[in-house]
Amino acid sequence: MNEICTKPLDAIIVGAGFSGIYQLYSLRKKLGLKAKILEAGGGVGGTWYWNRYPGARCDSESHTYCYYFNRELLENWQWTERYPGQPEILRYLQFCVKTLDLQKDIHLNERVVSGTWDEQSQVWKISTASRHKFNTRFLITAVGCLSSTNKPKIDGLTDFSGDIYHTGYWPHETVKFDKKRVTVIGTGSSGIQAIPEIAKQAQKLFVLQRTPNYSVPARNRPLGSNFQSEFVKKIEFWRAKMLESRNGHPWVAPDREVKKTAKEQRLKIMERAWLHGGLSFRESFSDVLVSPESNEIMSEFIRQKILKIVNNPETANTLLPKDHPFGTKRPPIDTNYFETFNRENVCLFDLRANPIKRCEENGIRFRDDTLITTDVIVFATGFDAMTGSIEKLNLRGKNGLKLSDKWNEGPETYLGLTISGFPNLFTITGPGSPSVLTNMPRSIEQHVDWISNLINHMIHAGYAEVEADKSAARKWTSHVGDVANQTLLPKANHSWYLGANIPGKPRVFMPYANGLNNYRIYCDKIAKRKYQGFVFKGSARLS
Repeated sequence: MNEICTKPLDAIIVGAGFSGIYQLYSLRKKLGLKAKILEAGGGVGGTWYWNRYPGARCDSESHTYCYYFNRELLENWQWTERYPGQPEILRYLQFCVKTLDLQKDIHLNERVVSGTWDEQSQVWKISTASRHKFNTRFLITAVGCLSSTNKPKIDGLTDFSGDIYHTGYWPHETVKFDKKRVTVIGTGSSGIQAIPEIAKQAQKLFVLQRTPNYSVPARNRPLGSNFQSEFVKKIEFWRAKMLESRNGHPWVAPDREVKKTAKEQRLKIMERAWLHGGLSFRESFSDVLVSPESNEIMSEFIRQKILKIVNNPETANTLLPKDHPFGTKRPPIDTNYFETFNRENVCLFDLRANPIKRCEENGIRFRDDTLITTDVIVFATGFDAMTGSIEKLNLRGKNGLKLSDKWNEGPETYLGLTISGFPNLFTITGPGSPSVLTNMPRSIEQHVDWISNLINHMIHAGYAEVEADKSAARKWTSHVGDVANQTLLPKANHSWYLGANIPGKPRVFMPYANGLNNYRIYCDKIAKRKYQGFVFKGSARLS
């Protein structure tokens, strides 16, 4: 383990994923600050360190799911697939840390358990599970939006004698399902990726579904030998395309509406997009997330595909999404997900019709007293998204205010980056930012650059503290809700965008839905207006 720093630091970053790595580089290399990362895991990678389940794969294309701030990284890393798997992404992030010479400032196996703002000394006092203490001027959370696992409470779960796993906290050693009866609970993104892979191994696979999900084929494929050279030639082209788009992907939705396109033509467009695969399917038209009529046309197109793919009519009907518009939950992309239900060893259970009653020693019993015997339970039940991983840090701001208390009725931030009452705290891809509605590295780079520029402004101006103005935070949070309500996004009653997957969590639409391109413009205007909406205090300089 690296030597623990006892001297006050300029900045502590929590988390060594995409966000933390770039934030460390930016503060250390660009601003010359004394900064450290505290990482709970035994290695770098963030999400891609923990999410090792079978089939774990990115849903952004590889040449866009990477850093663009450093040309050396772009030129010297070669992706092998259109959509990279977890092992490859983890190797990429390890490569970045090594190339940028960051390892010496990353403390592994250091889980932050508390952080308290000391008003007198104007520093954050940080404690870790290993009982190490740190003092820092700035605290930056890079904990990810999907890192606090959610395991539903099921009566009798402790009585189950078999193995239990969660896709978001997967063992590092290989898990073998050969000759085993396996139950997967959940059909969100991780379930849709894991189910086809587990089905190939398991003697019997039971899929327990609460909410049927839309999914579009990924059409993953190996990249050709000339891909890297062609990519390097067009780096600036790809960069410009991503900056132009709402979601940070290299495509922009054409100016055409589903409902205003002739039936024959729109079917051709959707069919072509389906064959191409990937998230660009939802960008075939401009009005998919604003027009109920247009959305229903695309939704029905996907339902008809499911009916054609799945052989058993009853199973196919159970898999049809009916309770939310397409794209209002995070839309998965898959490799043979629906096809998997044609396998003889796969059985689908509808938890809406017949919920889980309890777990027993050898299996799971349903409300109608049906019992399935199983050797393994895999929870693909997602995360306490957006807020869970930040609240687990147990942060206290001014006057001892707990963040969990401040967010008791839902998260309130300014720009998704700062929180009133919590000086010198920054939240990369926090609630109120575009984050999970985008290609994450593009949001991360924008966030890190903006935070770094603000800190640089403070250094040159001699300010000791900065926090969001209460009024500015309230207005921004209200704006986030208003923007979402202009779309169909809040119509998904069971979406983690709303926190609906966590019992008792306030139902608030958390990400900013007005597009990363528009968000970037807005943030730049705030900076040009001498950081309008922020309150600066003190007259101290960083060491």
